[in-house]
Amino acid sequence: MRVLHCGLSLIANCLNVYPFFSGFSIVMTSIWPYLQKIDASADATFLGWVIASFSLGQMIASPLFGLWSNHRPRREPLVVSITILVAASLFYAYIHMPASHNKYYMLLARTLVGFGSGNVAVVRSYVAGATSLSERNGAMANISAFQAIGFIMGPAFQACFTIIGENGVTIDAINLQLNMYTAPALMGAVLGIVNIALIFAIFREHRVDDLERCILSVNSESAESPTPLTMDMYAWTRSQAVFYNGIILASVGIESVIVFIAVKVISKKTGDRILLIGGLAIIWFAFFILLPWGNQLPKIQWTDLQNSTVHNSTNWVFSNMALSNNSVEPTGCPATQTWCLYTPVIHLAQYITSDILIGMGYPVCNVMSYTLYSKIIGPKPQGVYMGWLTAAGSAARTLGPVFVSQIYTHLGTRWTFGIICAIVFFAFLHLISVYRRLVPFCVRHGRL
Repeated sequence: MRVLHCGLSLIANCLNVYPFFSGFSIVMTSIWPYLQKIDASADATFLGWVIASFSLGQMIASPLFGLWSNHRPRREPLVVSITILVAASLFYAYIHMPASHNKYYMLLARTLVGFGSGNVAVVRSYVAGATSLSERNGAMANISAFQAIGFIMGPAFQACFTIIGENGVTIDAINLQLNMYTAPALMGAVLGIVNIALIFAIFREHRVDDLERCILSVNSESAESPTPLTMDMYAWTRSQAVFYNGIILASVGIESVIVFIAVKVISKKTGDRILLIGGLAIIWFAFFILLPWGNQLPKIQWTDLQNSTVHNSTNWVFSNMALSNNSVEPTGCPATQTWCLYTPVIHLAQYITSDILIGMGYPVCNVMSYTLYSKIIGPKPQGVYMGWLTAAGSAARTLGPVFVSQIYTHLGTRWTFGIICAIVFFAFLHLISVYRRLVPFCVRHGRL
């Protein structure tokens, strides 16, 4: 009976993770085009803040929801957080309406979506408390697999919504524009409502120790975005960027699900620590591939001028410049980003190869980080601990887009990916230095 109830609750938690990560990824490929459409004053630097706002909200909410789940039934923070997510998604669908400052409304909407997504710590703490050591890897991998499915379906749905177009249709009764930018947010709101119903229908509290013995739970109710890069490098229009990146991210998501499934088997043979190191090494190599090389330069976007630039390895020849048709969307790397004039283009093959490697390395690091962390903490309630771990990741995702957008805008791709390679390399060295300390609580204290 414990297995049945625990299994149903794990399914509920897996389904709970799905809408949060699909809600995150479903608008990622369209944020930059939508931001440009609703507020002409927004630039790539502000985009970094918009992307970071999601993780900032999640960073603030994760420890709070984790603490809440340690002392109250987990259903409470789950339902409240999803309700916030639904409201924020509806708000996102209306940010085009104000006459000015639309970019700040988008910033607020994404922050609230991130705050509502802070319950991931609650989900992972439940999994850590409801599984034994022998079950932990598989359960964490299942949660991560549903997370990856959310990442898959988000960009895939967004790519499908490009059929609606930028103008779409207007529902006058509620002043709603249904287009390729608002439809994903509305879909996220619907998924959130469905998820609330599932929590009330099948979620139950369970807690066991590392030896699979049931113990009393205090929770018991009975008691930044690839889009600017691809638009700059490959001269894609807004619709093309949303569509093509949606397909690429969905494909990488499918790859990630396969890796999550494989991790459950491979970890039993290699151990958690080896897999974590291997995953981090793959991620470093993925960013290293993105370093620009060669002599080919990107197409340049000249403000109010039609781009007819010819490149070669040593010089630029500008010919046949004429005033452009204002109805044509400008494409290419903006001339205001001076690095575009001398930094080689990142070839599409480099970009896709890097995505494939990240699709391999990230799932491994994700599962092994949470699995090792929960095993090291031991049998104590893990809501707050998982909250802080999630908050730490959110802090990186908050500072990262802001930092990267500044470096990308002012210094270009070579500095951006060079610095990221350095950061991942130092993380790799740190992991090696603490390798011997990454052992489960029960093994460390001789209880198994």
